[in-house]
Amino acid sequence: MMRFLRRTFGRQSMRRYQSPDERDGKSTGGVGTLPHPHLHQQQLHHVPTVVTGGAVVHIPAAGNSKSVLTCRVLLLDGTDVSVDLPKNAEGQDLFEQILFHLDLVEVDYFGLQYMDAEQVSHWLDYTKPIKKQIKNGPPYTLHFRIKFYSSEPNNLHEEFTRYLFVLQLRQDILSSKLKCLYDVSVELAAYCLQAELGDCDPQEHSPELVSEFRFSPNQTEAMELDIFQKWREFRGKSPAQAELSFLNKCKWLEMYGVDMHVVKGRDGCDYALGLTPTGILVFEGPNKIGLFFWPKITRMDFRKRKLTLVVVEDDEQGREQEHTFVFRLDNAKSCKHLWKCAVEHHAFFRLRQPTHGRAGKNDFVRLGSRFRFSGRTEYQATHGRLRRTSTFERRPSKRYPSRRQSTVKASNPAKAAHLSAQNNPDANIYQAQYKQNIPSAHEHWHAAHPVQPAQQLHLAYPVGGRKPTPDDWTARKLSNSRDENYSYVQEQNRKNSGGAPSKMQHDNLMTTL
Repeated sequence: MMRFLRRTFGRQSMRRYQSPDERDGKSTGGVGTLPHPHLHQQQLHHVPTVVTGGAVVHIPAAGNSKSVLTCRVLLLDGTDVSVDLPKNAEGQDLFEQILFHLDLVEVDYFGLQYMDAEQVSHWLDYTKPIKKQIKNGPPYTLHFRIKFYSSEPNNLHEEFTRYLFVLQLRQDILSSKLKCLYDVSVELAAYCLQAELGDCDPQEHSPELVSEFRFSPNQTEAMELDIFQKWREFRGKSPAQAELSFLNKCKWLEMYGVDMHVVKGRDGCDYALGLTPTGILVFEGPNKIGLFFWPKITRMDFRKRKLTLVVVEDDEQGREQEHTFVFRLDNAKSCKHLWKCAVEHHAFFRLRQPTHGRAGKNDFVRLGSRFRFSGRTEYQATHGRLRRTSTFERRPSKRYPSRRQSTVKASNPAKAAHLSAQNNPDANIYQAQYKQNIPSAHEHWHAAHPVQPAQQLHLAYPVGGRKPTPDDWTARKLSNSRDENYSYVQEQNRKNSGGAPSKMQHDNLMTTL
């Protein structure tokens, strides 16, 4: 049956799922290749990477109730929110508290996720009591994150919703869940800098500033130089425009919004099922071997550890043929979680409105559970009422010691501590003006190297000249700094265009971590 899947879906269905660039033959290969399923499963169990500096917020329980339920929710911007609720509170009570705290309107794309004792991730069911779902606690720890990735980010109405999508996708890229080519990673990082810091000013900004951010799991010094050059090309873009460009670039990545689950086929081999707005992708190792489109899936059941899919596909004569695929998971909880996620993806992206009532004979899902998707669909979310205006504050990204500070730390720990105090990311207080996000005491990474005594003598006493005054020294220092900044930028432009760095500028390059 798996051989049939590779043969049937390997060409026609794969071509439907490709992006326009891939169909035109412009793909350079290697986009979003999936690692070994077990490795990917381990990544899903890691704590989500935080890309912004967060704060601690406490929301007390209403009234004078002495018996409270404490929940800890980690938001996408790194904020740690502690919520006190009545002991019998349901998931909806907690979700509404978080939505009120965020002032979020387009709520249908988001959810609260937690881990069980077997390290299987689950989405909080809003219709059930919290303490009956989460066994690890109190306090009960959850993560606020995207549950359904919009199939078209341009349909997101509010700027704040798009900002949250950007934060989630930055986490996905940094954790290697969402893979992209080198050039795409550079462009996405440059959009992030434009959205947070505004226009690039070579007199104030430098490639060393880029090294204080984390955009890619394999970020190198050369990559930071390319990010800096690309950032200069986005001059004039507002934060909203830069974030929308970021989302429009991400939506064409092969693994954008794919919810991966590791399964075993009937042949005993490992596979991975990826839930998407289009259907269910099937992976064998790093290779995508098939796609079950939602309209072609006529039935989906689960019983204990076994998941069954019934798919209809046209044969060579155009006649419909029904095929049954059986997958097994490690335990019953994982199987039910996959089944519920598939039901929710199908309802959210495929239906105009969710179905209510008991399952019928011809329903998409039968047997296994009485669970039904109770939220709104993407169609309802994109056709809802809008508010006139909304304001929000973008949190600055989490900052790390620059490459210059890392180099100084190895040679002079005392000086490194002084530089770290000047550039402490926790001390950065966000201001509406982007340049104020950079500490004022931050020194230029391309400051002049100490001049040798012989060179000082040569510069200080030109032939036939007089002994320089303090004003002369100040003017000379400013002139040398400007010349060196200009020559470094020229050197990097020549290097990026294919030329080799000169001997003079070789010492100005940063030392890798």
